[in-house]
Amino acid sequence: MKIRTLIVDDEPLAIEIISNYLENFNDVEIAGKCGNAIQAFQLLQQKPVDLMFLDIKMPGLNGTDFLRSLKNRPKTIFTTAYSEYALEGFELDAVDYLMKPVSFDRFLRAMDKVYQLHDNRGTTRLAHETPVGDQEAFLYIKVDRKTIKLNINAILWIESIRDYVKVVTADHVYISKQKISFLEEMLPDMHFVRIHRSFIVSLSKINSFYAYSLEVNGHELPIGRNYKQDVQKKLKAEQLFF
Repeated sequence: MKIRTLIVDDEPLAIEIISNYLENFNDVEIAGKCGNAIQAFQLLQQKPVDLMFLDIKMPGLNGTDFLRSLKNRPKTIFTTAYSEYALEGFELDAVDYLMKPVSFDRFLRAMDKVYQLHDNRGTTRLAHETPVGDQEAFLYIKVDRKTIKLNINAILWIESIRDYVKVVTADHVYISKQKISFLEEMLPDMHFVRIHRSFIVSLSKINSFYAYSLEVNGHELPIGRNYKQDVQKKLKAEQLFF
């Protein structure tokens, strides 16, 4: 099922940026693009909308007042250059609050929250809380100038290299400019474990382990001292560590 989305912003460039970001999501349909709240109100009377990207400071009626006036509110992500409206935005039960200029990495995090909400209703799934055995479980990673949909079951391990991550599968290595902590939040905790500040591994792909290292697909990866206890717990093999 498509997530019908409305973009409301008085800046054409801001609309274009959000539109371009949304093109990376096959299950998102842009239902409309509006330059002010009045246009958005009229469109909402004609079309059902699941998700709205809403600017706050607009001529006529600002975004927070507009959202407050709606009887049936779509899930809303505020996009604004003004941080002082953040509290008011979240009081209106906003999904997220994006500061302009919106980076693609930050946009992905907001969209992940949207997918989580849809997953709770049984309609759309992303990595969070999705069983590894489910073939629909996936995440998006940006590689060069394109965004790749990657099945999480294929991941062997993820390695941090400064401001980049290396996502390793059995037959491919993807290099993406983002923090390892971002991907750690997206992966289901019950099936992945952070073993080192630079490594996350899939529990099902571990072939063997030692006191301070483990083996995945023939590669030995280090277990950091600060992560050893969590690794022990995940593997349920405390007696084998010393």
